[in-house]
Amino acid sequence: MRKTIFTALALCLLTIGASAQVKVTVRDNAKDQPVIPAEIYGQFSEHLGRCIYDGIWVGEDSSIPNINGYRKDLVEALRTLKVPVLRWPGGCFADEYHWMDGVGAKEGRPRMINSNWGGTVEDNSFGTHEFMNLCELIGTEPYLSGNVGSGSVEELAKWVEYITAKDGTMADMRKANGREEPWKLKYLGVGNESWGCGGNMTAEFYSDQYRRYATYCRNFDGNVLYKVASGASDYDYNWTRVLMKNVGRQMRGLSLHYYTVLDWNHKGSATLFDRDSYYDILAKSVEIDEVLTNHEAIMDAFDPQKRVDLLLDEWGTWYDVEPGTNPGHLYQQNTMRDAMVAAFSLGIFHRHTARLKMANIAQIVNVLQAMILTKGDKIVLTPTYHIFRMYNVHQDATFIPVEYDCDKIVSPSGRITPSLSVTASRDKDGKVHVSLANAKLDKEQKVTLSFENLGSGSVQGEILTGAITDYNDFDNPDKVSPKAFTAFKKSGKTITVTLPAASIVTLAL
Repeated sequence: MRKTIFTALALCLLTIGASAQVKVTVRDNAKDQPVIPAEIYGQFSEHLGRCIYDGIWVGEDSSIPNINGYRKDLVEALRTLKVPVLRWPGGCFADEYHWMDGVGAKEGRPRMINSNWGGTVEDNSFGTHEFMNLCELIGTEPYLSGNVGSGSVEELAKWVEYITAKDGTMADMRKANGREEPWKLKYLGVGNESWGCGGNMTAEFYSDQYRRYATYCRNFDGNVLYKVASGASDYDYNWTRVLMKNVGRQMRGLSLHYYTVLDWNHKGSATLFDRDSYYDILAKSVEIDEVLTNHEAIMDAFDPQKRVDLLLDEWGTWYDVEPGTNPGHLYQQNTMRDAMVAAFSLGIFHRHTARLKMANIAQIVNVLQAMILTKGDKIVLTPTYHIFRMYNVHQDATFIPVEYDCDKIVSPSGRITPSLSVTASRDKDGKVHVSLANAKLDKEQKVTLSFENLGSGSVQGEILTGAITDYNDFDNPDKVSPKAFTAFKKSGKTITVTLPAASIVTLAL
């Protein structure tokens, strides 16, 4: 059996034979608690399959309703989601992307073969201006991944100058291309997966490359870059150790990638699975708790003041593609199982925000654990979208510790997952939100929330539930959708909640 370690706030994982009725102590009087960064709810958009083209961008002349080329329905959905940060253009694509190909008149932009993802030919009609303007349109912070693998120091330095400088040759080029004022750019990734598709480098070699590239990416006219080093995959703790030793405070953030995959050769279907496969996937997803803990411990040893942040800038479920689709386009459906993974993962992330300052789920539309699926002029909001929308009340809210014991579930492969996830926060207006997820497929759970300082105000609830294999498609886009939730009772400083099997709830107090 694989040993899995969770924080003290997740006692449920280690408890054997816990009562079916779960008692949760909500420490709403706790002082000096961290704020949950909005960026924990970040998104990722790569030139991969139909994420950019057909997903985000249809062009100004499209018959699909659009705002300057961006799908109108998608823009509205992303505004509702309150996307705090959006990463682009990759992923593996980033280290083959040359930004100069994506600026200037669209008819003059060169075409390129996307050799990483299905051999698709791209026309570069979506480039720097289109991405930065999208971020302004939906009110999100841009996060650029720079080309280290096949690019040059000069190329990346000039991209930063093109975007952020008020004057100079690069600024003049930007102005000639239609943007007078510079954009604000905070997050700059110096390469992506440099241990793999970003150059197959050793940690030692990449450390030197990072220092070189980062040196020449300057701050222009008050714009201050938050530079992110390409970090480890999953359990590669040595990569983190080497970068913390060799790069240290020259980076502001260090990335980490973790995908929920049981077998890279046989990932399994996104929709056709049994209860054993469900529990295996959920248990694999919550192992991110241990992975984060171990990487954070290494970072703490080198940086006890926590000057370098950890950014989980790729995460989520990864299955076999939908039958009949391009294997290189990574198009997969999205079920209640994925919603459960999202709920448990976000609850874990909330507990790690002393070091973890961003997470970017892969990806925003039509790829992997997508928020949104599109087909022609139709759009579908996935179960994962609904969880991100239900949980976005925790963005920039103060973390509230919770303590509880619950049943554990041992998956067929010996992995362990708690049967319940509970996370809570208080927003800047004083409203408390509690999100709960019941992972059990065949049993409801009765949960008693005991508060230290619960007022006399009202309580409102929202629930997402259904068969664990349920999903939304273009013929039935609302099969899995949130509903009002009333199966709770408030008495004094307690709220008793009855969670149906396979359900996720958010309460607003």
